[in-house]
Amino acid sequence: MTDPRDAAARYRAQHSDEPDAESEPASMQLTAENQHEFVETAIQIAIRQGEFDNLPGAGKPLEGLGTHHDPDWWIRRKIESENLTGLGPPAILLRAEDRELDANLDNLSRESDVRDVLEDFNARVVSARRQLQGGPPVVTKTRDVEAEIGAWRERRAARLAVVPQEPAPSARRGLFRRRV
Repeated sequence: MTDPRDAAARYRAQHSDEPDAESEPASMQLTAENQHEFVETAIQIAIRQGEFDNLPGAGKPLEGLGTHHDPDWWIRRKIESENLTGLGPPAILLRAEDRELDANLDNLSRESDVRDVLEDFNARVVSARRQLQGGPPVVTKTRDVEAEIGAWRERRAARLAVVPQEPAPSARRGLFRRRV
């Protein structure tokens, strides 16, 4: 429910041709003593003109109030709102990559590519363990390259056995294939 006085003030502000006396404080010098008055006046003018009507989140509680203090709240919120990936401490990134490594390996078709990916992963795990930059500890284990390649071969053979082979295309005659 809106206040009728605010509605009337908004109507006058929108339909008046003469400048609003409150909107142009020409004689007012901004100093440390009267800064709060200037800000309050600007807020009241904006309210009367309807600048704060229909804002997103109006009437809803502010997120994150009453929880623990997190000095990096703003970067966490930015990462969540922008859905950014690849940001964070190495320990967490390596854990996430370790969970998805088998699925990523299954997308590769050559054994040499699988070996390269595993060796790169192991090198990054060892490097993260050596760095003392703070953050959570690196608990991700290195992968045994030969054992992982063996598991990759087994998964690949199982996938190929499940996929039915397509019959060979019929012989072509001229420019068109004869359909049976």
